[in-house]
Formats: sequence, structure tokens, C-alpha cells
Amino acid sequence: MDVVVGLDSGTTATKAVTAGVDARVRDLVSVGYPLLVPGPGRAELDAGRLQRAAIEALTAIAGHARERGDRVVGIALSAAMHGVVPMDGDGAPLGPLVTWADARATEWARALHADGRAPALHARTGTPVHAMSPLVKLSWERAQDGGRVGATPRWGGVKELVLAALCGGPQVVDRSCASATGMYDIRAGRWDDEALDIAGVRADQLGEVLPTTAVLPALRADVATAAGLPADTPVVVGASDGVLANLGVGAVRPEVAAVSLGTSGAMRVVVPTPRVDPGRRLFCYALTDEHWVLGGAVNNGGSVVRWASIALAVEPGEHEPQGEEADALDARLLEEAADVPAGSAGLLCLPYLLGERAPWWRSGLRGAYLGLRREHRRPHLVRAAVEGVCQQLALVHDAFAASDAPVREVRATGGAVASPLWVRTLAAALDLPVRVADSPEGTALGACLLGLHALGALPDLDAATALVTVHDPVEPDPADAAVYRELRPLVERSTDALTDVLTALDALDDPPHPV
Repeated sequence: MDVVVGLDSGTTATKAVTAGVDARVRDLVSVGYPLLVPGPGRAELDAGRLQRAAIEALTAIAGHARERGDRVVGIALSAAMHGVVPMDGDGAPLGPLVTWADARATEWARALHADGRAPALHARTGTPVHAMSPLVKLSWERAQDGGRVGATPRWGGVKELVLAALCGGPQVVDRSCASATGMYDIRAGRWDDEALDIAGVRADQLGEVLPTTAVLPALRADVATAAGLPADTPVVVGASDGVLANLGVGAVRPEVAAVSLGTSGAMRVVVPTPRVDPGRRLFCYALTDEHWVLGGAVNNGGSVVRWASIALAVEPGEHEPQGEEADALDARLLEEAADVPAGSAGLLCLPYLLGERAPWWRSGLRGAYLGLRREHRRPHLVRAAVEGVCQQLALVHDAFAASDAPVREVRATGGAVASPLWVRTLAAALDLPVRVADSPEGTALGACLLGLHALGALPDLDAATALVTVHDPVEPDPADAAVYRELRPLVERSTDALTDVLTALDALDDPPHPV
């Protein structure tokens, strides 16, 4: 079979899959690397290690394809968003890559909100003004050492690093990753002058912005030799991981949304033109010129159950459980929580253990339980935390209506959706049917599908809705949906009322928590 390699470079691993026009994943390779936390508020990657991981994953998956007798006809790239890395003129990194989770720019995000510039920036760029964004990171870096920002030959992110490693040549970036920097005007289709001025960079320090379907004609000779591929193997520049997750679960047609629910989570829907909701609750990033992804990411997903398995001591011990042991403890907690009725006996959880992004985009939020009574037990706390995460995603869904983006079906992927409780709670909170995707590697599969489209083998991206395999829908329980509909305004009111208190508590911390 002729196959495309989908290469997905993420925060903790680079994954490579192969797929053909039947949209079925044939092989998977994963090359991991650590998220580095060398100091308070920092969250970084070794940029050189990330580049090497891309080559290692490509080499391994190409070998698997040869063993199967498949022919690799192209490579398509997916990359994590919001990273910032200094680079020399040849694309070699000059320091670590600062990831989305790095919290050091928090005060600069607050300053842009305080001086009134944030709403217009968000409206033009589609990226919320938040410590995660490259705009805010670079403005913080400029304040620390303004000369370094201006003197660095190039600034890029994960995609620029991978393209430099695989292809070399002039620095380019796809429109999708550019649209997630906070420095790209999504309607004008160019770098935004005011944002560049705030960040302290020039357009010539950033990559030339190409369509996500642009094809680079060749691999670097050393990479082609290592992978055993022809040097003229086409490389599709691809898109960001979030928007490709929609494509990978077949959520590209109107009224079909994608939910990713792993350690963190997100809900996204495809619209035909760039737009931002009036309440500035959503991001808007490019997939193709005719497909734009509207949505919101939440910091806390399945991680709330992992926290509970440690903090609530399912199995007291001297070490923190890892791997299969941790998964088993999570499953036990979820089984206990499934016996608790919807609403957790009047217990409300604001699940901001890692701060929060959508729909609030407020730095410094912390988690809280409200309504605790003596009769509440561990299953109530776990159920309330699961409900809290699903309510955050429901608030993102509520913002779609204000953006003229109705949703009638949800397609879900991620580690958490292996749990029936998570899926049932999500369906009830959204009051929508949820279909779980068959392949857990939706993002890398989305890269393959975009690559097949760019190379002419898949004429219509909308066809992905029919190609991608999903399970039968889980329908929302009407009684549970009514409970969550009644509780959701309380989530909004309590978050608004407690923001100042939670932010003040966060400011007392040393080190600070992620935003």
C-alpha cells in the first residue's frame, strides 16, 4: 500500500504513524523525551533532543513500512503549539524550547489585559492573550534581556525545529502554527504589526508562512539516508496538533465537534472562515484556507483522577504510582465514583489543579471544592472532579452558540475516554451524543489525512468524516443532563466570585503553579 507518514511532535513524545487512503493506522512508533522543569514556573524541552526524536521516529516508522511492503509516498507534520525557541540562521537551536506550560510570562499577560490591548489582539490573531502564547513569552523575554530578542537570527517553535531538522533550507512555518502564536493576523494573512512590536521581533526573524498543504520537495540527504527513503520524498508542512485532532477523528463537517480528553482536554469545531466569539472565550486556528478550528483548551482532564489517586490515598504508600499501577488505581477510583449520582450529592468542583485556560483565560486560578459536607466521601470528590472537567468543556460548547457554530454530535479521543464514566458524564454535560474514535492516535492520523489531501490522494477533507471509524454514540442521560444544566451557572458564578481569592492564594506560592 502507498502510505503517508504522520509525524506528530508533542510535549513529551514524537509519534509517527502510517496510513493510506482507507484512513486506518497501520503502524505506530513513539519516541519519548522529558518535560524539563529546571526552576519555578519553567516548562521546557531540550530542542536538540526534540529534533533528534523526529528523525528517530521517522527512521523507525519507515523501517516498519518496508517490512510490511508499504511504500512511503510522503511525510506530513503535526506539532504542539505555543512553543518558543531561539534559532541560528541555519535552524539550529540556541537554547531550550519554552513550552505552552511555562508560567514565567504570567504578569505580562495580565499587563496586556490591564492596559486594554488584549481584546483587540485576541480578535485579530485568534489567540487568547495568555502566558501560554509566544507573543506574551517573547514580550517577557524582551523585558528580561531586550537585546537578545532582537539579536537572535530566528525565533520559532516546535514546527520550525522539526522542519529544520528534516528539510533544512529557509525558515518556514505553516499557517496553523503561525495562527497560534498571537502574532499572526488571521484575517489579513500576515504577521501583525502591533503584536510584533509588543514581542520585540521583526517579521524576518519569523518563518515565511505557508499553507498547511504546502509541499517541500526533499528531505535532507543525511535524514533520507538514515530513514532509508528517497531524498525527493515530499514533506507536507502540515498543521498544529489541535486542529489535526479534529481531522483525525473526522470532525471537519459543520455541527460535528471533536473533544480530546487525556491529561488535559479541548473541544473544537470546524468553521469555514476565521472568527472569534464576542466573549473572547475561544481560540481560532487554521486547518486549511477553507477550514478554521474554533475551540477552547482546558488544562485539567484525566489528570484530576490521577491527582485524586495520590491525594486521597487509594493505596497508601511511600512512592507515587506510575505506569500500569497508576492506571489501575485510576480505574478503581472511577468505578467507585460511578456509583455516585450525577451532581455528587451537592458537591461542586472547580477543577483548576493546573490553573485553567478556556473559557476563562485567567492566570492564577486554583482548584476548589464547594459544598463539602460531612457525609461526602472519596467517590463524591472524584465524581465531582470528573463533572467539573466536563462542565468546563460544556462552557466551551456554550460559547460556540455565540459564534454561530452549532454542534449536534461529538467525536472523542484520548486516554480518559476509555472510561465509561468519563464518556457518560461528558455526554450529559454537553447534552449531546458522544462517539469515541476507534484510533487513539487521532492527531498523527490527522496529519496523514492532510498529507494525503495535499498530495492529491484525498480530494476532499470533508470525506474524513466518513473515513474515520468511530463507535456507536453514547446518548446523554436526560436526568443527568438536567442536573448539569442547573449546576453550570453555579460553576460560572463561583469562578467569577472566587477569582481574586484564588489568584491571591496563587501569588503566595513559591514556586508558582502553571497557568
